[in-house]
Amino acid sequence: MSYARPDALVSTEWLADHLDAPDVRIVDGSFYLPAQKRNPRAEYENQHIPGAVFFDIDEIADTTSPLPHMLPSPEKFSARVRKLGLGDGNKIVIYDTTPMTGAARVWWMFRAMGHKDVSILDGGLPKWMAEGRAVTDDPPLPRNRHFTARLDNTLVRSIGDVKELIQSHREQIVDARAAARFRGEAPEPRAGLRGGHMPGAFNLPYNDLIDPTTGTMLPGKQIAARLAASGIDPTKKVTASCGSGVTACVVALGLYLVGAPHAAVYDGSWTEWGGRDDTPIVTGA
Repeated sequence: MSYARPDALVSTEWLADHLDAPDVRIVDGSFYLPAQKRNPRAEYENQHIPGAVFFDIDEIADTTSPLPHMLPSPEKFSARVRKLGLGDGNKIVIYDTTPMTGAARVWWMFRAMGHKDVSILDGGLPKWMAEGRAVTDDPPLPRNRHFTARLDNTLVRSIGDVKELIQSHREQIVDARAAARFRGEAPEPRAGLRGGHMPGAFNLPYNDLIDPTTGTMLPGKQIAARLAASGIDPTKKVTASCGSGVTACVVALGLYLVGAPHAAVYDGSWTEWGGRDDTPIVTGA
């Protein structure tokens, strides 16, 4: 696929060959919005890639925040993933059922917590199963592994950071929501949010970076073309935003793959920005 940083992805063939490797840990990071009325943990318990553990985005989070699945403290993150058997020295491979959205969020979370040897299964569980590869309902063997979490603040943005970026233009703000939501023409899936986007933001819907037939990330040249068509300069730093900080991570992944500066994610995203009355919003293209 000619990526500048191919380490962010592994193929189904690679994972099949490394299922029993002692340093590889597999993670199901599947996630759904409440309106989808699906239970990712129940689906994991019904079938998952052998050896995979389930990473609950809504629980491995700052559950004291009124905002959904905000990044937890390093201490909580470390405690939770240690119990999952994920630790220092592991190569962590994440997949999901969507594919790419939940997995990209978990990929970003590990990187934000200082763990860089983390990849996403390109195409996720749908591609794995379409190829007739093994799944199971057996729980993984219990493990406990030390995990050292060190928050990388360069990959996380707060509402205060974004307000400053709008004024300074030090970073490009890229919104991963659908174009109609970006323009304020379609309602937000969460009640009580204003429509529109942040002043000066670019719009790059996250699914524009995914092949709709295979669920895999587009080749590097096509990702670069989508960035250019959206007006994004890949040589400049990006802060990615979306509805609640999940699909923004697909944009961060795309930028990583093509060798752009490592993107930050606005964790509160539109759930926070559109839910307040002290944040500037514009509508239209």
